[in-house]
Amino acid sequence: MGEMRKITVEVPADLLERVQGFTREGVTETVRTALRKMDALRAQQELRSLRGSFRFTIDLDALREDRDLPAPR
Repeated sequence: MGEMRKITVEVPADLLERVQGFTREGVTETVRTALRKMDALRAQQELRSLRGSFRFTIDLDALREDRDLPAPR
């Protein structure tokens, strides 16, 4: 997981209780899960910002023909 940091944070009690009820985990794991989710959203936003900036020159039909698929039964 990498280097760890210990933090003190104040959060609304009702929000923490609702999210813990959803995750069924303790405070630490609930916070870690929320941070991982936010990091995933950040990565998705980065990818969306790249939309339209790459030009693909792959022929989709040729790509499909190139696949090694198992024979139908």
